[in-house]
Amino acid sequence: MSTGPENPDPSQQPDGQSVPPPYGSPTPPPPGQTPPPPPYGESAPPPPPPPPPAGQSYGQPYTQPSGYPPPPTGGVPYGASAAAPYGVHPVTGIPYSDKSKLVAGLLQILIPLGIGRFYIGDTKTGVWQLIVTVLTCGIGGLWPFIDGIIMLATDSTDAQGRPLRS
Repeated sequence: MSTGPENPDPSQQPDGQSVPPPYGSPTPPPPGQTPPPPPYGESAPPPPPPPPPAGQSYGQPYTQPSGYPPPPTGGVPYGASAAAPYGVHPVTGIPYSDKSKLVAGLLQILIPLGIGRFYIGDTKTGVWQLIVTVLTCGIGGLWPFIDGIIMLATDSTDAQGRPLRS
């Protein structure tokens, strides 16, 4: 069968000469001949496996390898439980508070009346900071301001002694 200009043979160059196969690839046998046997010491590649019967698939269903924890259920992330919904401190193992360190520290810095202490549940210190700030006409507001910086820089705790979340 001859090929026309609209369907050129890729093994032929425009001048009619044959193009050698790419380096390293086996040369295809001429049409009508069987392929040569594999070189000495090599075996022929295995034939492809037959297709599975209708309605079946290859292999076994996927199972999770042993040694890994089961996936979380109920929306609780790894490392958390119903007793510690926000996780536990990695060093002490104490559950984290439901209050945020960032919110508490910013409330202390931006509203220096002890509001951050009220937020974390430490009402006694919050009341004292409020009284000192009001009685000193605002000069005592330095105490809650510095307290807010300390809250942000250290591992602060709430009124129940749980570390604040980062």
